[in-house]
Amino acid sequence: MKGLGIDIIEIERIKKAIKKRANFKKRFFTEIEIEYCEEYKIPWSHYAGRFAAKEAVVKALGTGFREFKWQDIEIINDNLGKPEVNLYNQAQKIAHKKGIEEIMLSISHSRDYAVAQAIAL
Repeated sequence: MKGLGIDIIEIERIKKAIKKRANFKKRFFTEIEIEYCEEYKIPWSHYAGRFAAKEAVVKALGTGFREFKWQDIEIINDNLGKPEVNLYNQAQKIAHKKGIEEIMLSISHSRDYAVAQAIAL
């Protein structure tokens, strides 16, 4: 294991941010992530889960977002619904430099919170 990260966020906080700032979604999420979340009647927990997942991945990489953009980390789901991480640009370079070949990810949410854990291998 080369890194571990966890993050928790209030779903209401993400909901308010999306409703308040028109550019919030495009700043923090890729088009694929937005499409996925918008498939749901109530998308807030899905946005919050992906936000927490990106924070957890950054912690597992050990860098913080100052070195790359939020869109350089993309959270998708495989055909069984398991979350997976795609890294692009500088995030991909950092992972390669640290010898990280895979990032395992788990996302969960309750009524009020979303949580994610990432393990860099």
